[in-house]
Amino acid sequence: MKIGNIELGERPVFFAPMEDISDPSFRRLCKEYGADMMYTEFISSEGLIRDAEKSLRKLDVADYERPVGIQIYGKEIDSMVEAAKRCEEAKPDLIDLNFGCPVKKVAGKGAGAGLLQNIPLMLEITAAVVKAVKVPVTVKTRLGWDEESKVIVELSEQLQDCGIAALTVHGRTRKQMYKGEADWTLIGEIKNNQRMIIPIIGNGDVTTPEIAKEKFDNYGVDAIMIGRGAIGKPWLFRDVKYFLETGKEHAPITIPEKVELAKRHLNYSLEWKGDVTGVFEMRQHFSNYFKGLYDFKSTRIKLVTETNPDELVKILDEIAIKWGEF
Repeated sequence: MKIGNIELGERPVFFAPMEDISDPSFRRLCKEYGADMMYTEFISSEGLIRDAEKSLRKLDVADYERPVGIQIYGKEIDSMVEAAKRCEEAKPDLIDLNFGCPVKKVAGKGAGAGLLQNIPLMLEITAAVVKAVKVPVTVKTRLGWDEESKVIVELSEQLQDCGIAALTVHGRTRKQMYKGEADWTLIGEIKNNQRMIIPIIGNGDVTTPEIAKEKFDNYGVDAIMIGRGAIGKPWLFRDVKYFLETGKEHAPITIPEKVELAKRHLNYSLEWKGDVTGVFEMRQHFSNYFKGLYDFKSTRIKLVTETNPDELVKILDEIAIKWGEF
């Protein structure tokens, strides 16, 4: 599979852009475990062109994580074009347009999935950005705004006509948010549309190696994208790729291995975001790193309430001792 001139191999597995999740610290781990394509957290086009510090920091990409895409969102054509040009200066391998974020502060203001209610503007933005930059431009979106407006099959052709190099589709509507099961039926219909020649990436509810294989086999997608299923579980990429290649399950990660990984992740997070934010944004990862351990509730509460990094390391070491045999 290729996006533009980016060679990604057979049945690649992508790591989805997620706010406060796909930061450099977690991307580093996901890359180490085999993720084939990385994306930044999504970046506000308005914040970027106004030099907002939070937006500018998200432009940082490292050579070791390539290929990597920078994702932007917005609803103004000029702002999206200018933001894309700023992104191109950071030398990503591609620029991704976010037309799928369902949260109220984005979609409710007409950006992200909000543009599913204004398809002409979505297409204008896409065509203008494609024309403005030299790197490949891709799009991530959803099936439609709600159950009565699943426009994705026709929309995919229109986006392709705008010149995008690949399309990622999350198998839910905006109204669904992240509830219910992702419906891959229309994703498969897009892939089987003979007029579509660009790669189609499927996204939604890929949480196990078996599910990943089923999506490839049943819907014919060129790649799959894993999002929430990887939170606190970066080894999922290794397990998925191993299963796709061998049909066998990879040996499970041990508790001591998880502890060392969590400590390394914490250090990366502290380096990137400082003690306060670095600790805070590790909390949902910590919960998932050790999900399912017997009699873990009191320890989990300590992990997600402790603010001192040194104390967190002590708690993690205690986990290795107490649950190390599991």
